[in-house]
Parts: sequence; C-alpha cells; structure tokens
Amino acid sequence: MSLRQTGHAPSGALGRDEHGSAAWAPPATHGPQPTRQLRIGVLLPTREQAINGTFAAAPLLEFAREAERLGFDSLWAGDSLTARPRLDPLVVLAAAAAATERITVGTAALTPALRHPLIGANMVASLGHVAADRLVLGLGSGFPMPETEQEFASVGASFAGRVGRLDEIADLWRTAWRAGEAGRPTDFQGRYWQAERLDRLPAPATAGGPPLWLAGSDTPKVLARVATRYDGWLPFLPDAEAYGRARRRIAELAEEAGRGPDAVTPALYATVTVNHDRAAAKAELEHYITHYYGRSLEQMSALQAYGWGSAESCAEWLGGYVRAGARHLVIRVGSLDPRPQLKEIAEVLLPAVRALGQAITVGGAQS
Repeated sequence: MSLRQTGHAPSGALGRDEHGSAAWAPPATHGPQPTRQLRIGVLLPTREQAINGTFAAAPLLEFAREAERLGFDSLWAGDSLTARPRLDPLVVLAAAAAATERITVGTAALTPALRHPLIGANMVASLGHVAADRLVLGLGSGFPMPETEQEFASVGASFAGRVGRLDEIADLWRTAWRAGEAGRPTDFQGRYWQAERLDRLPAPATAGGPPLWLAGSDTPKVLARVATRYDGWLPFLPDAEAYGRARRRIAELAEEAGRGPDAVTPALYATVTVNHDRAAAKAELEHYITHYYGRSLEQMSALQAYGWGSAESCAEWLGGYVRAGARHLVIRVGSLDPRPQLKEIAEVLLPAVRALGQAITVGGAQS
C-alpha cells in the first residue's frame, strides 16, 4: 500500500468538483439515517483543561459518564494541535466510548489535514471499533485565524486550498473504508492524494465508516458541499433565521442531487453559560472566550452562537434554532469549570428544548 501527495491531477482521474477534488458524493444510504427526533449533546472540556493547565484523563471520563447519566444524547471533543491546544480527540473519545454504554461520541470538529490521511483513516476505523455505531465525525477545514495557519505549517500541511483538501480526504477515507468489500475500488486517484492497496487497511466496524458531518457556515458553496457530499451540517451560526434559511436550502439541494431532503442531519454547535444572574453569566462567558480564543465575546459573537443567562432563557434561545430545523444540538458550556453547570443544563434546559422538539416532530412542521 502506498500514498502519494501531489499538487496536480493525474491523468485518468474521476470527475471533479469546483475545488478539483474527485467528486464522489456519498450514497443516500451512507451511515445511520437522520431522523426528525431532536438530540442534544455536550462538549468534553479538553480545551478547558489545556487553558487551566490540568491535563488528566480521569476527570474527562467522569464527565463523560455523568453526561450519560444525566441524559445527554452525545459527547463531543474538539481538535487542535498548537492553535488552541488540547488532548487528541480520537484518543479521548476512544476512552470515553469505552467508559460509557449508549451515548454517541463525535468530533466537533476534527481537522483531518493535521494528520496523514491514511493514519487518519486507520485511527477513525480503530475508534469505530470501540464506539461501534455510536460514532459521528464532524470535520472542519481549519478556522480562518492566523493561529490556524501557523498550526498547519507546523505539520507541513498546506493552508491554501484546505477546503478542497478536506473534501478529498473525506473521499479517500470513504474509499478506504469500503475497499475490502467485493467489487469496490482499492485505489484512490485524487488531485492531492493518490493511494493504492487501500484494502490492506483495517475495515471499519460499520460498513462505509461513520457519518461525516461538515462543520461550516452558510455560504452557497458550503451548503452545496453539505448537500451533495456530507451526512450532516454542523455550523455555529449566530442567527437562527439565517440557520433556517440555510437548512431549507440544504434540503432542496440534497433532493435535487437525488439524496432526498432528509439525507443531511441539520446540527448546531452552540455555547451557553448558565447563571440566574444574567450579568454574571455574561461576565463568565466573556472570561471564557477571552481565554479560549484570545478575542472578546463581542468579536466572536459575530461568528458563533452564544447564549447566556438562566437555563430557562438559554433553552428559549436554543428553541429558535430547533424551530428553524436543528435536530442535533452540540452544547459547549461557556465556562473554564463546566462541571457545575452540567446538572442544571440537564435538568432544566434539556427537557425544555426536547419538549419543543417533540411538539415539532409530532406536529410535523418546521419553519
């Protein structure tokens, strides 16, 4: 088995998209099929550990077990090497999956470019054998910040063209994960990567590997990529109305592509800080964001979804996204010490938001 990286397309490559990547869209039946049922997950505090300088596995595993006991549907981990350092998400999620029984585990979001594509394919397949059908991968091309560009350079990855490279790695992974099946191709010919004998890699636990979600915005190109290539959409849009418009557009494009309007899971990555004192909640969130990104809450609020205040008010805020069509919420607790807020979020926010989701599911209506 070999893998070559090039900067040009080899002769005989398959059809290509606007980025020049091999344009292999996932089949409509790829991975577990999305449902209209609302699911709510929480982010593991790996980045918070790094900020506090308290790296340890035991607290993360206890957080995972508590999240499962409290009724969260999923557990997520972010990814960054030097830009926003933390423990590796694939390693942490493998431990979390082994320490839990039913909760879904996922990346929010993984940056595949930081790893050699074949190493990434093997790590994900290995994680899948621990998590089985409880694994979802949110994928990102890299947050557009100077720190991210430096991070790419530190591992020898090209920051330029990173969008097309992400799509091609996703295609390569899917090819690798099916290469052992009868009649499936065992080689990959892309613009950036060419690989042979992919059938020698370990097969994933589930046919075709885990669902791949795109962590992206609501630009026309992103929506088209989501609708035709990915199994889910994981944005952090600060405007629920804009989210609703984009979600409807994805459904339209997916149907036009022959995948069906419900082929893509509409998810949301949102940050909440819970405190009955709204001013105190905002102050804690400001402290958190400043340490997390080195930027102010005002700056980041133009890009990401943030809610603060009582659990009831945060539930009402998230409800706007549920009404707009969100069906899997990934909650990041906006605190450097998120554990104390977890119970209140579970006992107050989760049932309130789920009740709304149930009403919409039963009523069969979305805005």
